[in-house]
Amino acid sequence: MPEVRERKAHDHPLRQRPSDTPSPPRAIGDYAELAVTSNFTFLTGGSHPDEFVRHAAALGYAAIGVTDRNTLAGVVRAHVTAKEVGMPFRVGCRLRLLNADGVDVLVYPTSRAAYGGLCRLLTIGKRRATKGECDITLDDLAQYQDGLLAIAVPPNSTTRADITAPLRRLRDMFDDDRLSLALTRRYDPHDDRDERLTREYAKQWNIPLVVVNDAHYHTPRRRPLQDVLTCIRHRCTLAEAGYRLLVNSERHLKSPDEMRRLFAHAPNALRRTRDIADRAAGFSLDQLRYEYPDELCPSGATPMRRLTELTWRGAALRYPKGVPESVRKQIEHELRLVDELQYAPYFLTVQDLVRFARGRGILCQGRGAAANSAVCFCLGVTSVDPDRINILFERFVSRERAEPPDIDIDFEHERREEVIQYLYRRYGRERAGLTATVISYRRRSAIREVGKALGLSLDAIDRLAKRSRGWADRVFEGDAGEALSNLDELGFDARNPTMRRLVALASEISGFPRHLSQHVGGFVITRGRLDMLVPIENAAMPDRTTIEWDKDDIEALGILKVDVLGLGMLTCLRKSFELIERHHQHPLTLATIPAEDPEVYDMVSRADTVGVFQIESRAQMTMLPRLKPRCFYDLVIEVAIVRPGPIVGNMVHPYLRRRNGEETVTYPTKAVEEVLKRTLGVPLFQEQAMALAIVAAGFTPGEAEALRRVITAWKSKEAIARYRKRFIDGMLANGYEQAFVDQCFERLKGFSEYGFPESHAASFALLVYA
Repeated sequence: MPEVRERKAHDHPLRQRPSDTPSPPRAIGDYAELAVTSNFTFLTGGSHPDEFVRHAAALGYAAIGVTDRNTLAGVVRAHVTAKEVGMPFRVGCRLRLLNADGVDVLVYPTSRAAYGGLCRLLTIGKRRATKGECDITLDDLAQYQDGLLAIAVPPNSTTRADITAPLRRLRDMFDDDRLSLALTRRYDPHDDRDERLTREYAKQWNIPLVVVNDAHYHTPRRRPLQDVLTCIRHRCTLAEAGYRLLVNSERHLKSPDEMRRLFAHAPNALRRTRDIADRAAGFSLDQLRYEYPDELCPSGATPMRRLTELTWRGAALRYPKGVPESVRKQIEHELRLVDELQYAPYFLTVQDLVRFARGRGILCQGRGAAANSAVCFCLGVTSVDPDRINILFERFVSRERAEPPDIDIDFEHERREEVIQYLYRRYGRERAGLTATVISYRRRSAIREVGKALGLSLDAIDRLAKRSRGWADRVFEGDAGEALSNLDELGFDARNPTMRRLVALASEISGFPRHLSQHVGGFVITRGRLDMLVPIENAAMPDRTTIEWDKDDIEALGILKVDVLGLGMLTCLRKSFELIERHHQHPLTLATIPAEDPEVYDMVSRADTVGVFQIESRAQMTMLPRLKPRCFYDLVIEVAIVRPGPIVGNMVHPYLRRRNGEETVTYPTKAVEEVLKRTLGVPLFQEQAMALAIVAAGFTPGEAEALRRVITAWKSKEAIARYRKRFIDGMLANGYEQAFVDQCFERLKGFSEYGFPESHAASFALLVYA
């Protein structure tokens, strides 16, 4: 099985995939490609959805539609790229029906209602089938055909049976000129015969013809990769594949001029591509309006009024001696922003989830960016007192980013399923589902599966894959020449054509989606039917259902999710509390554990922490006697400092020297001191990087969060260069010295490796102390 690939800059259009296709100013032509199979028809399509869109724009197409088989999993990526390059994009799907005698049906919704019907149709097919399959019949299509445009794609003549029956059903089903018959030429020996048969059927049933190229890759050079994908799908080698492979390299996006030449004898069928594309323009993913459930409000109350009431009620419980003025101002600021962005129903849903868990005795705690919220603390969602750390709410919610908040909640790992099933019961399977995760090829899985397709021995594949960290990294970083020279060191002939093909194809397939899996815990919940927003399918785990889109897709469309996560330490703590109460009659909760116990810090400073959450690793146990934590905030720093980000950013040793009095702590301005004084002038946390950008470089809070995302996701070098210039120019303009400015940005770049936000570290530090 391929590994779960870590998200990098090129995984999603939102993460700025580099492209080999330029996107110059585009003259709108008269040809639209309506049959495109991307790599979200897994192990079939040879190009990413966004690659098709960019190439279509460069070729001057009137429009393009992505029609993957029985799925909408790739359409958001295509939609995002189409908006970026100004390419008209049409949402479509290729339906493979169980009883259509090999006839596929391309469908395009012409309205929001028609799109919702398509999602329900796919959901029905997926829910009745095993994971990864979709069982749809002509009867199912008839039930949800309203508002759909359909293109019947006959099978190849070498496998064609009599398709009279399915065409008759389709003709009866789609009235008002909504059905077309696909006409295609593949430079195949059977082209003339196929076209003759297609024309006979079109005449017999009075169905207009439309040209499609049935593209499986955006450029001809992807054909070798598509052959390898075919072999992986059929579990055979290239030498064994035979007629399973496409006959030539013609299943690519052709220029409008070439399409006009190929179909000069069918001008009406060519013009109909533009006509269908124009009619399908009645629907766009921009029309999707996500609405969060609002049934958690008492009759007569608005979500915002209810949230405000619960927040101040919780604040009174959190601060029985009175809410500190700084916290009061923070709560008021957050509530104004939540009201403005209409996120109140989301906060109420999360609060309801926590209320359910605690009512069942399930230990839980919010963490991550949500710990930057005083409102979340007052609602009982998080446990980090905003009066104890420097919170930055814009790390969580910002009007400038126009992106939904994302709350992570840890539950006891042994009882998380109770919470998940509560969500399904409360909202129904048609309104709640787990987010998908796209399982993609990475280094080792690419080498193994491409190697098998090329016919390499299992021993050779195993040696190449296990040693891939040395040579294959250079391939995926674009240095194939150096990688080939490293193959000699492993005992392989780098001049061997098969080895060269392995290097090239493994590099190309890296990042290709392999299949969909379920997200670790991200739930999408809707006010209306979720299965009219996105198709829902069965997960591999019993009693789980997932949507087809991943976290980047739903973020692009402004859809909110809440992460229902499992944490073993919470289970351990709950059992510990039960033992203490049973043997000592002393009930405890996370909130009532005695604070700042010196004996706890004595134990931690001795590195007597085997089995202690987050500080049991060898690296942490080496750091503890050097840092010698003596208070809660020291634990926050300890949790965060032994991470790749602070290490790569050269922050660890300067902090320790300053903590031990071996290095003077100085600040160029009072503003910088306010940001860095708690960490002795060293930016150990992501929030500090954002705050530096705000107070020293003149960034707005939204711009600072964008900077953090660019750096932590390590997006394109061009994007980082733009932010570097903006950051450095801003600091220099505010009078900071060049050396200090350069040092600041280099330390910020350290967060391109894994580093903790302060809110996240504080949430974990609570569990460390407990």
